[in-house]
Amino acid sequence: MKANEIRELTTAEIEQKVKDLKEELFNLRFQLATGQLENTARIRQVRKSIARMKTVVRQRELSVNN
Repeated sequence: MKANEIRELTTAEIEQKVKDLKEELFNLRFQLATGQLENTARIRQVRKSIARMKTVVRQRELSVNN
């Protein structure tokens, strides 16, 4: 998901997506540990998506405070 798409979401929607992505990341790491993970690049994609979403939320927090 691109940053522009994330900015169109509400903060509550972003937080829900972060929660879902963290759950997916947990499952991917579990699959990696058990040798069942086929697409190892997906772990990096999920981590970056989480970071993008957290960045947008933080930017919103900073813009409200100023």
